[in-house]
Amino acid sequence: MYAMNWNTLDTLGPQALKDMDRRRQAKGALLERAGYGPQRTPSHVLHAQPGLNLLSYAGARSDGPPVLLVPAPIKRSYIWDMAPEISVVRRWLERGYRVYLAEWVPTPEGDSEVGLADYGDRLLTVCQDKIAEDSGQDRMIIAGHSLGGILAAIYSAAHPERVAATVLLEAPLRFAHAHCCFTPLVKATPDARAIANAFRHVPGVFLNMMSAMAEPQAFQWERIIDRNLSLLDPQAMTTHMRVERWTHDEFALPGKLFTEIVEALYRRDDFMQGRLLIGTRTLGPQDLRAPLMTVVDFRSKVIPPQSVLPFHEAAGSERKQVLSYGGDIGVNLQHVGVLVGRSAHATLWPQIFAWLGAPAATPLLTAPGAAPTAAPAAAQ
Repeated sequence: MYAMNWNTLDTLGPQALKDMDRRRQAKGALLERAGYGPQRTPSHVLHAQPGLNLLSYAGARSDGPPVLLVPAPIKRSYIWDMAPEISVVRRWLERGYRVYLAEWVPTPEGDSEVGLADYGDRLLTVCQDKIAEDSGQDRMIIAGHSLGGILAAIYSAAHPERVAATVLLEAPLRFAHAHCCFTPLVKATPDARAIANAFRHVPGVFLNMMSAMAEPQAFQWERIIDRNLSLLDPQAMTTHMRVERWTHDEFALPGKLFTEIVEALYRRDDFMQGRLLIGTRTLGPQDLRAPLMTVVDFRSKVIPPQSVLPFHEAAGSERKQVLSYGGDIGVNLQHVGVLVGRSAHATLWPQIFAWLGAPAATPLLTAPGAAPTAAPAAAQ
């Protein structure tokens, strides 16, 4: 089934995939010109360096608790801020938080030797230092989705004294082979470093192809079904097409980061086993001690509950909770529904804020046509 031999790619192989990347990005640009680009919340770049822009959003209370949103470093970060009515950024702003987003940007072509320690520790430490200077607060909430959730969990485990709470959204943190749809691909690849050496920066189209091969139902058939179900609902269809545009807006993954994700996480399950080496520290779930909120989709084949719940249960947090996301129509990929789904924004995010203890009595920013609603009381 997995017949492609990625370990013996010749010069044409990487170049062909890079050309496919450019064609995908061109298709995404066409979708944007058709009106399906993101409608982003105003922001400014608080800090910039190779691989990272730290965005700060207008409209927050000056004394609100800071929150850092951590996307996956594979596609553009605006999936968190797709349009006003489905913007996670705006939901946090409405609740009175000071909102910051780690916007991953392509690393320089010659800089492929940045890995988990850089993305999950060094760069997020830079973010928190800049946030502390800007907000005057030494602790922050950190929230991450998917691979971004892995990075958020690593940072929270490495710096428990600096994290007020951790919110993980469909983040795979246990990679027991029986529960991982990528296991056949990992087994078919003797060493991910060979792939990384062939590309240096692993093209986004390669990652898309691997995902589609590993779980065709989620990455192909469910998307077709979702589009058909959205045909009679203009709002759902618009969101579906916005997400479609986003799926063509990926960038290459640094070779070292790709290698460490495959080898340290997917193959060896180092984080769950308490032996993930980040700098000079060895981390495991017991090191994550901040209050922990975990969101899981119990129907998911991409991030099944078995890849999420054991880490949650083993975490050192004294206060923790699991919430279930049940899916939406119009999200294109159910895996991102927690960020862009209407039911997620209507019911799931209010539960998250209630658990955190929302700092604002009323929203400060509302979507066009939406009436302000009172924030729920703080969770006990």
